[in-house]
Amino acid sequence: MSGASDAGISIRNADAQEPNGGAKTPTLTERFASVADFIQIPTPPAWVEWAVQNQSMLLWDHGNCEKKAASSALSLMFRYPEHNSLVHRMSRLAREELRHFEQVQKLIEQRAYAYEMVPAARYAGGLRSCVRSQEPQRLIDMLIVGAYIEARSCERFAALVPHLDDVLAKFYRGLMESEARHFQDYLALAAEYAPPEELITRIEEIGREEARLIGAPAESFAFHSGPPA
Repeated sequence: MSGASDAGISIRNADAQEPNGGAKTPTLTERFASVADFIQIPTPPAWVEWAVQNQSMLLWDHGNCEKKAASSALSLMFRYPEHNSLVHRMSRLAREELRHFEQVQKLIEQRAYAYEMVPAARYAGGLRSCVRSQEPQRLIDMLIVGAYIEARSCERFAALVPHLDDVLAKFYRGLMESEARHFQDYLALAAEYAPPEELITRIEEIGREEARLIGAPAESFAFHSGPPA
């Protein structure tokens, strides 16, 4: 996770010891070394079953998510042009997300899936309701939200892969690496702008809301919905 360890963000781990016998303080990189370390609950198995039964909607909504991810990255670039590191990372991320959208669209065309209206999802909106209005807290929260969205997408791809046909499984397996890198990019950026205590606190607070949204029963299927009601 380039950038995060350089920012010196860390939390206490009582199991690790310094040479002098004191407790070692792991870096943010060490604390959130993987997606599984970051998200608070796994995807419910009932959602995976629901997704496998609704693969047309899965792909249509996945495509929407890729477009929204690109749009969010561009929005951050426009809002914070003075932050060079953010602009460079978000420019690269937006290009990648649009390329993923094109790949999803190609799969939809190959499978001749008829267009399906994707219902409005509560996931991203629910996370953004956590975002504070004042700067720099707003930027910090937006980056944490971005990290959660990318981390959850990666985790869902991994959960789906064993249940999909070879073509779709291969595609999602390939996307897992990109989503994990995007999650790390967002965290690294947040580490540049937030004091250690504030960052850890906000990650945990927003993470609780993310877990609530993922676990809450949903009336309609979406890529980031909860399990069926």
